[in-house]
Amino acid sequence: MSRPTTRSKNKRQRPDDSDGSSSRILRKIHLSGEITQDDIHHLYSIWKPVCEGCRVNSKDSPNCFCGFIPPPNGARKLGLWQKMSDIVLALGPDSCKDLRSPANSPAGLTNLGATCYANSIVQCLYMNTSFRSGVFSVEPDLLKHHPVLDQLARLFAQLHSSEMAFIDSAPFIKTLELDNGVQQDSHEFLTLFLSLLERSLSDSKVCNARTIVQDIFRGRVSHVTRCSMCGKDSEASSTLEDFYELELNIKGFNNLDESLEDYLSVEELHGENQYFCESCGKRVDATRYIKLRSLPSVLNFQLKRCVFLPKTTTKKKITSAFSFPRQLNMTRRLCDHSQSELIYDLSAILIHKGTAVNSGHYVAHIKDEWDGHWWEFDDEHVSKLGIHPFGEGSSSSTAKSVTIVQPACSQQLGSVANGNHINIPSPDISIGNCEEIFSSTDAYMLMYTHRDGKENRGKLVPGNSKDVLPFHLLKEIEELNASYVSACQDYQIKKEREVQNIMERRQEVRLLLSEAPVQSLEEPFFWISTDWLRQWADVVTPPTIDNTPIQCLHGRVPFSKVGTMKRVSNKAWCKLLSKYGGGPELTSEDYCIDCLKDGAKTTVCIDDYRDRRASMKELAEAALAGTCLGGNLYYISKAWLFQWIRRKNIDSSCIADSGPTASLRCPHGELLPEQAVGAKRLLVPQILWLFLCESSTVVKAEDPFGCSPFPMDSETCALCNNELTQVACLEDSLRAAKIKQRQNHEKLFLGKSIPLSPGSRYYLLPSSWLSKWRTYITSSGKNVSSSVEPDCLDAILVSLKCDKHSRLIERPLDLTCKRGVIVQRTSATDGLTIITESDWKCFCEEWKVPEGKGIYAEIYYSGTTNKLIGSSEEMLLLESDLDPSVDEVNGELESKQPIIKTNPEICDDCIGERESSELMRKLNYSDKDISVFLVRGKEAPRSVLEASVTASEFDRRTSKRSRRTSGGNTINLKVSGSTSIYQLKMMIWESFGVVKENQKLYKGSREIEGESATLADMNIFPGDFLWATDSEIHENRDIADELSEQKMEFQEAEEGFRGTLLTSNLLFQSLTQG
Repeated sequence: MSRPTTRSKNKRQRPDDSDGSSSRILRKIHLSGEITQDDIHHLYSIWKPVCEGCRVNSKDSPNCFCGFIPPPNGARKLGLWQKMSDIVLALGPDSCKDLRSPANSPAGLTNLGATCYANSIVQCLYMNTSFRSGVFSVEPDLLKHHPVLDQLARLFAQLHSSEMAFIDSAPFIKTLELDNGVQQDSHEFLTLFLSLLERSLSDSKVCNARTIVQDIFRGRVSHVTRCSMCGKDSEASSTLEDFYELELNIKGFNNLDESLEDYLSVEELHGENQYFCESCGKRVDATRYIKLRSLPSVLNFQLKRCVFLPKTTTKKKITSAFSFPRQLNMTRRLCDHSQSELIYDLSAILIHKGTAVNSGHYVAHIKDEWDGHWWEFDDEHVSKLGIHPFGEGSSSSTAKSVTIVQPACSQQLGSVANGNHINIPSPDISIGNCEEIFSSTDAYMLMYTHRDGKENRGKLVPGNSKDVLPFHLLKEIEELNASYVSACQDYQIKKEREVQNIMERRQEVRLLLSEAPVQSLEEPFFWISTDWLRQWADVVTPPTIDNTPIQCLHGRVPFSKVGTMKRVSNKAWCKLLSKYGGGPELTSEDYCIDCLKDGAKTTVCIDDYRDRRASMKELAEAALAGTCLGGNLYYISKAWLFQWIRRKNIDSSCIADSGPTASLRCPHGELLPEQAVGAKRLLVPQILWLFLCESSTVVKAEDPFGCSPFPMDSETCALCNNELTQVACLEDSLRAAKIKQRQNHEKLFLGKSIPLSPGSRYYLLPSSWLSKWRTYITSSGKNVSSSVEPDCLDAILVSLKCDKHSRLIERPLDLTCKRGVIVQRTSATDGLTIITESDWKCFCEEWKVPEGKGIYAEIYYSGTTNKLIGSSEEMLLLESDLDPSVDEVNGELESKQPIIKTNPEICDDCIGERESSELMRKLNYSDKDISVFLVRGKEAPRSVLEASVTASEFDRRTSKRSRRTSGGNTINLKVSGSTSIYQLKMMIWESFGVVKENQKLYKGSREIEGESATLADMNIFPGDFLWATDSEIHENRDIADELSEQKMEFQEAEEGFRGTLLTSNLLFQSLTQG
């Protein structure tokens, strides 16, 4: 069963013309001058029925109103009928979406570019209720003198009581004078920020506020040095030093317990590191360790994930998993611990996402002190994680993190893992009968809060939250919330109005289009522009009615514009006119009779021209076939007539109809000889000639010579005949000269090798000139005079000698000796080619060159002394050399290398300078292609090695596509002579995914080593074919990390927070102390 065709499914049907044709009606009007009502109905398509259900609006019917609006479930990309969601989106951002929901959830902070490090630290400080209360208790007078503290209080107040889901952090960042486009270290920011707050709060009159930083974050340690001989501690061992965080090594350690053991471990001082003991009075062995004297309420652990690599002088992030407990017992860590246990609960985790040190993204996981639930703070986005720090069943932030619950007692508890997080047992840290440990590859800072047993934890946003805010902050927050609520209400009102307006407009369009069709021919109606009607039905705010495009010059409706207008009812027109105004009114009686008569005349002329042209085309085809030779005949261009026949039927003459004899007319105004270029002709009947001449005159009346008549008995131009005869004679003589040269130099012309023998005189000519000469004498047919003649041989010989030494600046091609026969290698472009003495004499005669200007050459073998023929010295021949056997001669010749001796001699100095400059030119390339083949295996295929050894061609075109073969992949790379090997390896890394440390590059069998050298240094040219292997020694990593580290290497010394308010006070103190 054949498949039904759908090729013409969507094609628009041709206009219905069941009454006959419009042209028949127009011809009748043109002949009789009478116009009936039926004629008007037909020509204006009024008789056509009202359409229903068309897919598109029909231009052929003024009664079709389909397609102005989409179907009931359809929509458009723009205008009145686009999706309602898109219309609402065009109103601007919806402020209601920024509402904090639920109301007691934390708020986020905007990221201004690269300020995530500051946002995460601020959230950690804010979520500490004690620190937050201390900031709120600062007196307003102090805030006026400390802008950073003032902005922090305002930011905390907005995080606390604002109704917005995220707060703008720009004022706070701007006050600190931070560069929002530079990523910084969050640990360094916290250290400097706490120091700045401590100095700012030192002037506060509120006791709790003045020492809030020290009370919460400060602990104390001492560095103890003990003599191994006398057992006494140094005097500095009793000195207490403040700390706000403990920096722990994690390289080589698996968990927090091991890192703490390393931090508090004993260091042996001996050898060159011996300690000078005051009691012993000499340098002695000693021990050194750290003692924890007191611990803060919030204990911060800085995990040192950034390490320095001496080999590469770069920094690298440690991404190994690190474990830490939910509950931490620090009792035994303190040197003088009290009876009560020092229990700390995990309260915040600062996470650094990414593998590079100088880039990435910071997020904070913080526990709410009120209900114990964890929240993830990712700039503007805040999400609830549940009772686990990494979320219940979540794998978003730390995909490699695990969480396991393991009982410490003998009883096994069920696993409480979720998603990617598992609990694992702790080797040392335990609380009660059960311990809970978390592991993360991205944890950067851990915050633990001391469990003091007091029920002093406040809600994140208390039920009467505004009471805890100071009055000046409370008033400001109320004003901000009021403006925010007002913006939400204004947006809602704007949205409702816009939606209502859209719905009313859509209903108006549907109703009016249903009333627009005119149901009978007798009913009065109005004409309206289709373009305006389509615009009215598709825009929210329509313009005034504009019917001028469908008017003729007489101010009426021409029948020629029936496809651009619609016929609407009196009711629909009155509604449109009363609401939108405009015009002009074009009623059912506004037919333009004048345009109708003119159109009828034009149509008749078009039909007559088509009929005449069709009959003339038959005569033209007969003329081309040579079957129409009766009566008076005229010459026209054969090519012109062929193109005239091929053109499709047109309504009138066009510019292509001009000049049927233009190519036959010579400059003297007469008939051009037929053997001239483009003068092929044929004879056509007089009736066809008159039609063509008439058409040409209509379109190009100002060119009388384009249609010059040439009857059959016209004579060709005598002057042009003579010129063509002279040209033919010159071509014949040139053809004979070329044939003679081919005969004189038969072997040289055919490119056959000439057997050479020592002692004979030869001559040298440039191979490039001989190649052009062969091409020149080869063309001896019709285009004998069009071939390019080689340069003057005399000038070529002069150019072969240097101006400085008058020696040759070109070398002869190498010689080879096989089976006792010496021949020269061939080349079409390079070097000098040996020719015989007879060939040289013929060239001298043919190209008018004196024989004495030739370049002599003689063949001799290496190891023999010889002079050019004609020199004053004689060549000594031994008697044994006069009659050697054939085998002896062949053996001796095979063992010796034939050499060419020239006169004048070769100038090695000038050739060396030229080759050196040429090499520099080739190496000084830019944006050229080289090919790199990645070998999948231990050895490269033979074809790859051969392609890599082959000399490169400087301007060779290469494919831009990567090609895959069974042995590997090939890619074309855009490089320059100044491109370094390092940059090339980075391109290969990006293309093939092979890290640069694993790449081994080769050109042929030569390995390309090093990374600092350029391609020019390694003699790598455009078009070269390199191949590479993957050693797979080093592990794969992201290329973005390498690019980030590379960028930082080229920058100046790391600025950090220099130039900000975080360091300005430190600089001032150092200057004043100095």
